[in-house]
Amino acid sequence: MGLLDALFGRSKQVQPNLDALFALPTAALTLEASAQMHPSGVGAVCFRQVEGGPFARLKADVTTLLGGSEPEEIHDDYGYTWLVVKREPSQMSELCTDLHAVNSTLEEAGFGPSLLCTTIGLRSEDGRGLALVYLYKRGTFYPFAPLDAQRQDRDNALELQVRALVGGDLPIEADVTRWFPVWGAPGV
Repeated sequence: MGLLDALFGRSKQVQPNLDALFALPTAALTLEASAQMHPSGVGAVCFRQVEGGPFARLKADVTTLLGGSEPEEIHDDYGYTWLVVKREPSQMSELCTDLHAVNSTLEEAGFGPSLLCTTIGLRSEDGRGLALVYLYKRGTFYPFAPLDAQRQDRDNALELQVRALVGGDLPIEADVTRWFPVWGAPGV
């Protein structure tokens, strides 16, 4: 970054580091031991909706990468598409590898600017949901803990607790105003 950039408040855009997804199994172990949050076995990649032939071919490529297991495609009310990948909850490493493959395939096919986030769902024994959210354009993670299905409240105390617990495992988004709610995220 040059002197003029500093004077005018410009900064370099952070490049996504998809390899950070491979740190999620360690963070999940930390959350299991410290907060009794267990992997749900569900992860998803969220991006702006795209349609047509190129996306259909891309989805076929993703299915091939996932060993023939086609990801579920969900369209939300906000104009985003979620490609949902499911594994056994004990297969956290495999799930992260699958999500990395989906992200990389989308990126290589030119859909990188459309990528929003990747989520990994966790649940407590009493049914509380939590997502570890990877912000593609920031290269950081944050926790999202919805309190209710009506999309009104979040468990901010749990989110801050999770930030403290996994801060050594994952690059956490420092700006909490960027901890956007991902209502209806699969696996939460």
